[in-house]
Amino acid sequence: MSRPGRRAVRRALVTVAVVLALALGLPFGARALQHTLAYHPSRTPLPAAADVLPGAEDVTLTTRDGLELRSWFVPPSPGAPQRDQAVLFAHGNGGALSGRARLGAELADRGFAVLMLGYRGFTGNPGTPSEQGLVLDALAGQRELAARGFAPESTLYLGESIGTGVVAGLAAQVPPAGLVLRSPFTAFEDVAGDLVPLPGRIVRFIMDRNVYPVAAQVAASDVPVTVIQGSADELVPPAQSDAVAAAARHLVEHLVVEGARHNDGVWLGPTVADAVARIGDYVKQ
Repeated sequence: MSRPGRRAVRRALVTVAVVLALALGLPFGARALQHTLAYHPSRTPLPAAADVLPGAEDVTLTTRDGLELRSWFVPPSPGAPQRDQAVLFAHGNGGALSGRARLGAELADRGFAVLMLGYRGFTGNPGTPSEQGLVLDALAGQRELAARGFAPESTLYLGESIGTGVVAGLAAQVPPAGLVLRSPFTAFEDVAGDLVPLPGRIVRFIMDRNVYPVAAQVAASDVPVTVIQGSADELVPPAQSDAVAAAARHLVEHLVVEGARHNDGVWLGPTVADAVARIGDYVKQ
């Protein structure tokens, strides 16, 4: 083989080696960064609860792995119906509680006490978010409500988006009176695989610490469930929310809001709060 030919072969082999190294190395690199891929927290410190929601309180939750997390407790609004029920609220994978304040107020106006869960790694809280970690955070929130007189059988768990995975994981350990899932996915790998065109086994490898098997956990539980979703959700395919509703052994309501997308303002108002009130009434019968 001539010298130019040998150089061409060498360049081709180097190119193949680089492509193979990238193909093999990218999943490992992405796996190491999975928390960054899965979560998009606000770093702005959480404001005082009363500055955002009149009458609300700042609370500090202590997790079983020793973290202290700032969260909010919202008592029922003055003059609201007497329910003697609480809602533990777990938000999605981005932003902060302050962006969900309107929903907290809507729930309080319907007579609920509301624990708005502050996650680890969000809004100045210590720690790094993960499935196991966020479920520990939710367990700390459940203990806070129990200390205030709201036993699990008087508490509804409400989750949005990735928060549906948090409350489904919490319900698997401490079953509540009812479970409200807004825009749930079947499992995190399913929604991630829909957004990123990679084989399922690679997505599972990359996201091995963020599984969130919502459909499987719902299917294993007898807890009453409400599923709420938008027909135009661009992040969680509506078919996945449909599948979660179909998996529920005790489905109370499956509410589809026509034309609603994943982060539309409709999710902060009466639509969700009224659905929570309906399942609250149902479990008290």
